[in-house]
Order: sequence, then structure tokens, then C-alpha cells
Amino acid sequence: SGLIGRSWAMVFAAGGFRVKLYDIAQEQLTTALENIRKQMKEMEKSGVLKGALSAEQQLALISVCTDLKAAVEGATFIQECTPENLELKKKIFGQLDLIVGDSVILSSSTSCLLPSKLFTGLKHVKQCIVSHPVNPPYFVPLVEIVPHPETDPSTTERTYALMKKIGQSPVKLNREIEGFVLNRLQYAVISEAWRLVDEGVISPTDLDLVMSDGLGMRYAFIGPLETMHLNAEGVSSYCERYAEGMKLVLNTFGPVPEFSGETVQKVNQALSEKIPVVPKVLDARRKWRDECLTGLAKLKTQMKSD
Repeated sequence: SGLIGRSWAMVFAAGGFRVKLYDIAQEQLTTALENIRKQMKEMEKSGVLKGALSAEQQLALISVCTDLKAAVEGATFIQECTPENLELKKKIFGQLDLIVGDSVILSSSTSCLLPSKLFTGLKHVKQCIVSHPVNPPYFVPLVEIVPHPETDPSTTERTYALMKKIGQSPVKLNREIEGFVLNRLQYAVISEAWRLVDEGVISPTDLDLVMSDGLGMRYAFIGPLETMHLNAEGVSSYCERYAEGMKLVLNTFGPVPEFSGETVQKVNQALSEKIPVVPKVLDARRKWRDECLTGLAKLKTQMKSD
């Protein structure tokens, strides 16, 4: 019932599904429900609540439970949202493996643990899959669907269909890979951003501006491959024109940064001047970020319907 679990509960309720939110402590569940109610009411007031149902109707679909067996009874889909700890996740899937039937899908929110490390040896491994959301899932619709080598294709298809039904944007990975796809792309950007700051090419705040007011403007609507396609007369034309230049630049990229030492202090100082590391200030900035994402999501939906 942490941040990701709450967000998933809201996403499924917005899609009209009954949700049981499970945790080991009742007080955590009480806090989670209060938080969900507050968020839903605020979004309804602002006109950005997802789904066709009212906030009260969606809230009525969410119940809480501290007993795992009771929580999963009658479930068709189980989304695990425990902290990013392999042993903890293996423990919960081991418990679920003993109490579920042969039709329920067992899904993990993990952002980096490989399905083969999570699910190997489980009796219901064919029903296991990773559905990695982007934080926060309620505002960012992408979900990476990553199968275990033994996952049944029908599990992948059913998960994909469910994610579409609740308004998310699922993508299917054909096989598992370290970091999946989103984090591999994200880490590639972070890595080069770090090197450029470390080498004194650009300040941390200007680096972020290159993304937010440059690349990010395009990437909010189209990906890097479509960007190539539109920046020439198709991808083939782009490669003919720019391949040599790209290789020239790519060959100058340095080794993987250590993410330590003076550069950490330099980046931290620049970001802390802009956003002081104080809970109240960080929370306000996250709230602003989520409002921006909500507005962008609304614009993208409107543009698609146009």
C-alpha cells in the first residue's frame, strides 16, 4: 500500500475493477485509503479524474485487507508492489504460489529485477510476468510487460489487454534484459548528462534545460526512431545522411561514470539551490510535476481524439 500500490489501486478502480489493497499493517492501509480519497477528490474537483466513474464510485471499488489469502480470493490479476528487494519479492511470490489457482496472473511492479530471478521454480511460473509501471503510474501510462522464459504467451496477451482496458500504454518485451527498456534508455541519458557536467561542458541546470525545453518537447509525443524518420525523408535517408556523424560523436563517449565524488556535490548543490532538499519543498515540487503530467496527459488524449 505504498506509493506505487496506491497508484495501481487508483488506476484499476478508474478502469471499473474491484481492488483489494493488501498490506501487513492495518494503519498503513488506513493511511493509504485516506491518501487515495484525498487525491481522487482533488482530481475530481480539477476535472482530471481518470475513468467514467465518480470519485465516490471508484473509492467504493477499493477495499483493504491484512490477510493475504483473503486478499487474493477470487482475484483474476495480482500486482505485487513490495520494495525493490529480491528476497522479499521471492518470499511473497512463494506465498502466492501456494494459494492461487491456475488462471490468475501473478504480476510484479519491479523496475529492474529479472523475471528469471523472481519466478524461477514457482509452480505457477507460466502465469508470472513483470508489469513495470513508470512512477507515478496514475499520471504516466507506460507499462513494460516482461515475460519469464517460461511465461505462457496467453499470460502476456491477457496482461497487455488488461493494461489497455484500464487506460495504460503497455509495451511488450520479447525477452528479459537488465534494466528492461525504459531504464536502459533513461540510464543512457543520465550517463551522458553526468559526463557532460563532470567534464565542465555545461552546468547541471542548463543540462536539464536541454532536455526539458529541447529533446523532451519532442519526446513527449514521438520517440527517437520516429524523430529520425521525420528529420529526413524516412529512416533510410536519415541513416545515409547522419550515420557517420552519429558514429563520430558516439565514439567520443566516455566510460560509465562512478556517480561519486566532486560531480555529485556539484550536481547536488545546483539542484538544491533550485529545489532545497526539504520534505515540504520536495513534496510541493512533486505535486507540481504530477499536475504538469496530468495536463500533458489531457492534451495528448485531446490531440489523439482530434
